[in-house]
Amino acid sequence: MTPAAGGARVVVVGAGVTGLLTAVECVLAGHRVTVLDRGAIPDPGSTSHDQHRALRTLMVGDPAATRRMGAAHRKWQELEPVLGPGFYRQVGVVSAVPRERLAEVVRFATGAGVPVETLLPSALPQLGFPAGTAGVREVRAGVLLAGRVLRAAARWLAARPASAALRPYSPVAAVDAAAGKVTLAGGEVVGGDLLLVAAGPWTGELVGRPAVLYRQTMVYLRPGRRQARRWRYAPAVGGLGADGRAWVVPPVAGTLLKVSSDAVCRQVADTDAGAEDQVPWAERLAQAGILRDPAGYEVVAVRACHYAADTAAGGARLERVGPAVWARTACGGSGFAAAPLVAAAMVEAAKEAAA
Repeated sequence: MTPAAGGARVVVVGAGVTGLLTAVECVLAGHRVTVLDRGAIPDPGSTSHDQHRALRTLMVGDPAATRRMGAAHRKWQELEPVLGPGFYRQVGVVSAVPRERLAEVVRFATGAGVPVETLLPSALPQLGFPAGTAGVREVRAGVLLAGRVLRAAARWLAARPASAALRPYSPVAAVDAAAGKVTLAGGEVVGGDLLLVAAGPWTGELVGRPAVLYRQTMVYLRPGRRQARRWRYAPAVGGLGADGRAWVVPPVAGTLLKVSSDAVCRQVADTDAGAEDQVPWAERLAQAGILRDPAGYEVVAVRACHYAADTAAGGARLERVGPAVWARTACGGSGFAAAPLVAAAMVEAAKEAAA
């Protein structure tokens, strides 16, 4: 695909899911895109990179957020024919809720147009539901194969050199929000009609916006033979463990079972996890009552991941920081799921910039 006459020149800083999907959508709309990243493209060390992420729509008590995530779900489905099928598995997402709230949650979901069904903890005997809870399963939700998404987007862009330039190992040293330009570490200046800074934890630093950095420990497990049968068609599940703060993403399409909890999320000063011992955090997860038979699983990997939250908004926010400059702070799994919405917003901004 060649860029349309009059298309905008778009510069994207950061080749995570937000940056790559924005580049894809902008190319589809006839714009020319340059993607800069400090590492490889895609970068296995980026905050977006993982085996899989849950994709759900239902945000109980927040109709606007539910509509927004419904729109994101549709955008992901529209991307499959573009990037290639197979990166989304509609296995469902279950939330553990107090039994006295089941009717309320089902009413909200019905009013929001989100199909759900209730289930007892006995339907998922391998998992530790908090006492007095049951599950609400969002039947159209599922799991995104995150690593596959990033690789597919990078390949799609690389196959269109007339419209997309991928520049790995090009760290950005400074962003001029007023001029819409970036200066690379080697001194080169790169500019365009529109600039998106989506560099994960480094976004706030580049655009001068305060952000809080968090680290979370993930444990990746391989179920034993007896447990594997129970995981064959299992959904992603949240609200698990004795404190109701844990979640699991099932082993689909050859991935491992992923376990973590909000209880092991902590604020940190930087992304250097090398000096921190992850074993105590992994042991804390093992003792949280997430899995009924933890001894029946093999621990394959323990990983520390990072995400940043906008200090003012408390999450991931797309913000205009200059006449032609936008910034988006990374926000873990929810940021990954909502990335197509950012891409759509940037296509509109590119259209305006090209006018």
